[in-house]
Amino acid sequence: MVQPIMKDPIFLAQPSEPAAKEDLQVAQDLLDTLAAHAEGCVGMAANMIGVRKRIIVFDNEGAYMVMFNPEIVKCSDRYETEEGCLSLDGRRSVKRYRSIKVKYQNAEFQTRFKTYTGWTAQIIQHEIDHCNGILV
Repeated sequence: MVQPIMKDPIFLAQPSEPAAKEDLQVAQDLLDTLAAHAEGCVGMAANMIGVRKRIIVFDNEGAYMVMFNPEIVKCSDRYETEEGCLSLDGRRSVKRYRSIKVKYQNAEFQTRFKTYTGWTAQIIQHEIDHCNGILV
């Protein structure tokens, strides 16, 4: 179900709790909400719909992907860029990495590792920042 976008910076600045199997519906709500905002949004974290759980969804080269409890375990090639956010007005300068290795759980809560580069890596970093309570 499409959910309203959380805009409260105090809520968004709080780190998220680990996700569990009981949170599968949150992931579906995130996917539905991302699809509803596809024109101006390429990724979302659960706190953006008012749920403090470590769940992100993003456009992975044309197909939406869900990650539960994502964390970056390796990164390289730092650069500076500008980003906007559906939850916050304006654009901000941020430092990102061109290549990241992410440890996460899939919908069956199996642990996976995958390396991402370029635009997809940037999206994932933005959404993991949300999980960590970092406002971008």
